[in-house]
Amino acid sequence: MAPEPPLLTMSGIAKSFPGVRALDGVDLEVAAGEVHCLLGQNGAGKSTLIKVLAGAHQPDEGTITWQGEPVTLKSPIAAMRLGIATIYQELDLVEGLSVAENVYLGHEPTSAGFVVKGGEARRRAAALLRRLGHPEIDAGTLVGDLSAAHQQIVSMARALSHDVRLIVMDEPSAALDPDEVANLFRIVSSLTAEGVAIVYISHRLEEIRQIGDRVTVLKDGRAVAQSLSADDTPTRDIVALMTGRTVEYVFPPRPEQPAPAGTAPVLTVENLSREGEFEPLDLQVRPGEIVGLAGLVGSGRSEILETVYGARKPATGRVAVDGNWLRTGSVRAAVRAGVGLAPEERKAQGLLMLESVTRNVSVSTLSRFSRAGWVDRSRERADARAATRELSLRPDNPETPIRTLSGGNQQKAVLARWLLRGCRVLLLDEPTRGVDVGARAELYAVIRRLADDGLAVLLVSSEVPEVLGLADRVLVLREGRVVHEAPATELDEHRVLDLVMEGTPTT
Repeated sequence: MAPEPPLLTMSGIAKSFPGVRALDGVDLEVAAGEVHCLLGQNGAGKSTLIKVLAGAHQPDEGTITWQGEPVTLKSPIAAMRLGIATIYQELDLVEGLSVAENVYLGHEPTSAGFVVKGGEARRRAAALLRRLGHPEIDAGTLVGDLSAAHQQIVSMARALSHDVRLIVMDEPSAALDPDEVANLFRIVSSLTAEGVAIVYISHRLEEIRQIGDRVTVLKDGRAVAQSLSADDTPTRDIVALMTGRTVEYVFPPRPEQPAPAGTAPVLTVENLSREGEFEPLDLQVRPGEIVGLAGLVGSGRSEILETVYGARKPATGRVAVDGNWLRTGSVRAAVRAGVGLAPEERKAQGLLMLESVTRNVSVSTLSRFSRAGWVDRSRERADARAATRELSLRPDNPETPIRTLSGGNQQKAVLARWLLRGCRVLLLDEPTRGVDVGARAELYAVIRRLADDGLAVLLVSSEVPEVLGLADRVLVLREGRVVHEAPATELDEHRVLDLVMEGTPTT
């Protein structure tokens, strides 16, 4: 018998935008029932390629074959009708609608030709959520009330609500804790066993070994390696293909002692708590010190940062900067005292996506450039450029629209905002989420340099190696309480994971 043709073949795909050749003759072949990993740095062409596959972009050149037949994907609806679903990293859910309404948005379930009532839609959505291993998600709940991890599951349920043969997953594990990632892999294995193909995009190269069958690597809009074995190709080789050089997750060296013993703390947190989120917490961060918070999603990590920043009002406790107690629950008071936050949801919470780099950097310091109601644009641009140059943000043009920058450079813009503001305390929530392997090393160096200049840094990351590699001291959280505190050099990944899963409070 002749071998079965690939489920999907993309040949010679090219796509240009004004001044940019985003794709330059890319080939991709995906078989039914496999996990095909698509790798590359930000700007390599991954997003453009999957948007062509999703019908959101039309290629300038090239052909697409689906189940052995040439097709034209004129729109996302056309792709979905063929059985191609895409789950983007920036989830396209409607927060004001329920889970069931989002799952069936645009293709409401029918019976005998009539749209069924909401109760039936909720029952069908609940069945999909059970299939995904999340029966606890109420199909009637507003999506805006769900955690980022649960919103990811809703996006997967929406994909499964169609008769899909291929699902594109763009950074699906970025907002998930280790248990959620394990559940995701279980779901992927179940789908591939049914013959569904997965195109899997991730910056976490260790995931490729666990879930991938084959790997295609993009660089500068070209496929520099196609259909490599995920098991047999060394990580060093994959990184070299992605970057054009050998790059590893290299953390900058720690100072032997971030601050001399007895140095007054920059940040003091005393008996801080929020009911149902985290228990009373005492914490100090000295100048030049990076303190990491390690724990699962839902352990209270992000809530602690947001409470210190004043975005959440504590049930008990208080926060001081340089010995001065702040008015709790006030972002304005925190910012005036020198506290800056780089939030987890960078695009939604940390950036003005329709504005320039200059405006994103200067937005917290506009009063410096304002006189009698007018903004000194020349000085604003000059100061913003000085701050971005200090962090090596690229491209070096302050009028570049922020939305066109890579994830790593967008994060540098957020950091430059607080550098320009002259902040004393820097709160970092998932600082390298959605950032490629090469840019991570740059961000690590930037963060360490800011600490070396005297900032107090409080860091949250879902990646335990990142917390251990970057922080000087680590607090391990479980279910809203600190179960262990130690210098990062005295911990390893297995010890931290044991603590977050089964830890008991330290005495």
